[in-house]
Amino acid sequence: MTSPTTSTPDSTRAPRPAGRRSNVLTLLMLACLVYFLLPLFWLVVSATKDNGSLFSTFGLWFGGGFDFFGNLHDVFTYDGGVYGRWLLNTALYAVVSSVGAAFLAALGGYAFAKFRFPGRNLLFSIVLGSIMVPSAVLTIPTYLMFSKIGLVNTPLAVIVPMLVSPFGLYLMRVYAEDAVPDSLIDSARMDGAGAFRIFWQVGFRLLMPGFVTVLLFQLVASWNNYFLPLIMLNNPDLYPVTIGLAQWQAQAGGLGGAHALFSIVITGSLVSILPLIAAFILLQRYWQGGLATGSVKD
Repeated sequence: MTSPTTSTPDSTRAPRPAGRRSNVLTLLMLACLVYFLLPLFWLVVSATKDNGSLFSTFGLWFGGGFDFFGNLHDVFTYDGGVYGRWLLNTALYAVVSSVGAAFLAALGGYAFAKFRFPGRNLLFSIVLGSIMVPSAVLTIPTYLMFSKIGLVNTPLAVIVPMLVSPFGLYLMRVYAEDAVPDSLIDSARMDGAGAFRIFWQVGFRLLMPGFVTVLLFQLVASWNNYFLPLIMLNNPDLYPVTIGLAQWQAQAGGLGGAHALFSIVITGSLVSILPLIAAFILLQRYWQGGLATGSVKD
């Protein structure tokens, strides 16, 4: 004779739906979304106002008129149209340094992950240690070194220091350990391919998602770089947007807001972030997954 089954509170408890959302986490995410988007919204709204409306209307809503196109015209015509040159300089510095830094990080990370050589662990420990050093600490020694070789006040003075990315190298090493199967490398070696050819034709293609990640990190860092160009450059024709807008802001403060400088500084800031937004939109598809899925049969 079997005894009746006694029910416990756990056995009668209804299972939690698999797709149930937490209200607290949802509110937290909405708060973070507002926190991140509010400055951008303020920038867009302020770019539609003239110099007077910036101080006479509510900051988080549009004014009586829509002066965006007038502000945009003033941005690209003020001071002889120097803003366009600053924008081109910024694009040159950011693209060259970010692509170069990402490629060097991919090359070094692949080497650390797939090759065994004396001093490998020591060198990688030095790379990890250099991540802890703030870049601003190295700016003055870099300036003194570049001044000795005559590179100060040249584009190379901004590009070359940004080619080194210890964090990018660390990230690519971690990514390469799993993204590039050793069996593919062995197969390429059996076909007679050299080390660099294996990296370029096999490894680099598999590292593309990590490469794009480092590229975007460096692109944002180079595009928003302020202190390094401030130290290295003294020719206004070589300034990036960050230094140029800071100069206009200083002039606006010194002139009490005359010549509509506050409105063009804000509009110029809005224009300067549009290339970064476009870069994230165009390159985000490379983050969806690696190319090695299904390439190796276990």
